[in-house]
Amino acid sequence: MSEIADNIYKIKEEIDRRNPGCEIVAATKTRTLDEIREAMDTGLISAAGENRVQELTEKFTPEFKWDLIGRLQTNKVKYVVDKVRLIHGVDRISLAEQIEKECVKKGVKSRVLIEINTGKEESKGGIFLEDAEKFLSELAVFPHIEVCGLMAVAERTADTKYLRHVFDEVYGVFDRLRNDVFRYLSMGMSEDYKIALDCGSNLIRPGRIIFGERVYGKDERGEGN
Repeated sequence: MSEIADNIYKIKEEIDRRNPGCEIVAATKTRTLDEIREAMDTGLISAAGENRVQELTEKFTPEFKWDLIGRLQTNKVKYVVDKVRLIHGVDRISLAEQIEKECVKKGVKSRVLIEINTGKEESKGGIFLEDAEKFLSELAVFPHIEVCGLMAVAERTADTKYLRHVFDEVYGVFDRLRNDVFRYLSMGMSEDYKIALDCGSNLIRPGRIIFGERVYGKDERGEGN
């Protein structure tokens, strides 16, 4: 068994222990198609998750399912609406308007998640948790957008008590709103996915713990989501 496959099976064991049925979206930023294929061949990865639209379009092949897990700019919506299973980061009406416009052009529907800014950090995208229900109702006017749940990125910290508190709060709102369509709670990355599983996440986005460490060049960043 390859190292990538072995890593995925270890994550699956944690899922089975903590929250059976949770999906794995592999964060594939900077990873090659061969690495992605190796992960997908396990049959345990629901989608390859890309942070950057350019990288998604360069790698795109219909043999895999793809999610966009990074921040989406309105001028790049046209490149992704007909390629991805889920857009994880919708957080503003202007973005929803552009998604709706491009969906009409291409004759498709987009499944999206509402992004939550858990730390209320001005430098990051996402809406505040207390505004989630209002934002959900505002998105209802777009017939080509199907809102399928929430996505949250917690601050990177070793404070497990804080992380558990944040994830529990997001889960509470998700649990109140969920139905047959609004069914995904996307939270948990390589560093905190076990806590996220314990707090009810049903979609995690690990990258480093699947593919291993990556040596980055001066123009590259580490795992995003």
